[in-house]
Amino acid sequence: MAADRYVETYRQLSKAVHDAGLMRRRYGFYWSMIIGLVLALAGLLAAVILLGETWYQLIIAALIGVVMAQLGFLSHEAAHQEIFASRAWNEWAARMLAGLFVGLSYGWWIAKHNSHHARPNQEGKDPDLDSTVLAFTPDASDRRTGLGSALAKHQGTFFVPLLLLEGLYLHYISLRTLFAKPGVPHRFIEIALIVARHAAFLTLLFVVLPVGMAFTFVGVQVGAFGLLLGGAFAVNHIGMPTVPAGVRIDFLRRQVHMSRNIRGGPLVRFLLGGLQYQIEHHLFPVAARPSLPALQKLVREYCSQYDIPYTERTLSDAATTVVTYLNQVGLKNRDPYVCPLVRRYRG
Repeated sequence: MAADRYVETYRQLSKAVHDAGLMRRRYGFYWSMIIGLVLALAGLLAAVILLGETWYQLIIAALIGVVMAQLGFLSHEAAHQEIFASRAWNEWAARMLAGLFVGLSYGWWIAKHNSHHARPNQEGKDPDLDSTVLAFTPDASDRRTGLGSALAKHQGTFFVPLLLLEGLYLHYISLRTLFAKPGVPHRFIEIALIVARHAAFLTLLFVVLPVGMAFTFVGVQVGAFGLLLGGAFAVNHIGMPTVPAGVRIDFLRRQVHMSRNIRGGPLVRFLLGGLQYQIEHHLFPVAARPSLPALQKLVREYCSQYDIPYTERTLSDAATTVVTYLNQVGLKNRDPYVCPLVRRYRG
């Protein structure tokens, strides 16, 4: 069977990746990133105190949003067991980075994200497609009526403004999950970390700044954080083929077909926090960020050899595709991506 051939292909690719040493830990890189970002955050918070009452504080707010997004990427990598050899070390690093520094729940996020990795862009399986605000698939758009249908027609246009609210939503859903679902592992520890983080951060702002300026600072910081973190994940999958709920596809093609890589210079690589190699990350989620460029070469060779479509775009092209796709879906047009594999099952 064709599926068996691709299963064997992935086994061969995995062996080549391990033989090349691309799954080894990169402690120097990650310790440098963790220490550097924590020091950067401390410096920015000190700048808030030193600057005092001035609207230049909004520059500091945006920069803190950038640092928070980078810490979010590191938490994501720890959650994927990329940083340490010990599972417990990775889980607690992810929990501390997410809760104490970023203000998000690791327990909520890891369950959601694991489901996404298992079935990316599959209807009814990928929680990232389950939205009450946006319609990510033609079928979801068909189910919208009234105001929801009217708003969906222009959802691509207001997608970027919505990303500015993503950070606020992530903070909200983290706390709601922790307080409403007692089954979350280490729930009370996570609540304590997040509450302490929010209390310390807000106390600093409202002591140093006037009330109006403090609220504006929070808005800019949370907006920048949501734009960067949400945008980094959005350009990797939105606009790629979606899979009907009952369709089964082998692991190799499922991960490559449904993911998009982003190419660009140092700034793009920094802003996306390693997620520009989304295909490689989905195929080998334990691989450390510094190994992904070399890993990409092997993956592209195998995809070319076995005629598996490999999508890589510039950041601007990907963003345009995302907006265009969302608007087309909102207008109840069909999926603009032509994927023979998915079309075969859709009919």
